[in-house]
Amino acid sequence: MKITLTSDESILLEPLSGPLTIEAENADTQYSPFHMLASALASCTFSVLHSWASNAGVGWEDLSIAVKWAFAEKPHRVGAMDVELKWPSLPTDRTNVALRASQLCAVHATLSQSPEIRITREGTPTSSAPATAPGMPASAPAQQIDESTSGP
Repeated sequence: MKITLTSDESILLEPLSGPLTIEAENADTQYSPFHMLASALASCTFSVLHSWASNAGVGWEDLSIAVKWAFAEKPHRVGAMDVELKWPSLPTDRTNVALRASQLCAVHATLSQSPEIRITREGTPTSSAPATAPGMPASAPAQQIDESTSGP
């Protein structure tokens, strides 16, 4: 499998034999956490579609998956992700089924359902109630700041 960083906000996953490789079209592009997030979504989607195609008798060898994302603010985060299936040999009448199957990816489900994230420090007791920042709903990611400390 090969993942190509096509920009600071996009990747392309291609099913090549051999070990996973990560390449960039531009030498200045670094593999960021956002590329990792998109890679997780693309590889999970590929795995689900590979399984579906194998069982449905559909060729998957020319399937590649492009993922683009856009940022949102307050707080800064990925606000939208676009997944494009590049699959020339997929019969047109199987497109809707393939699109539905792609949504069975567990990473897709995780990103769609906003998981609760808890951050703790090793060796400290955890609170039973998640901390939230002022103005943020309890279901949103939160940051707790100890105002008695300074610095990073």
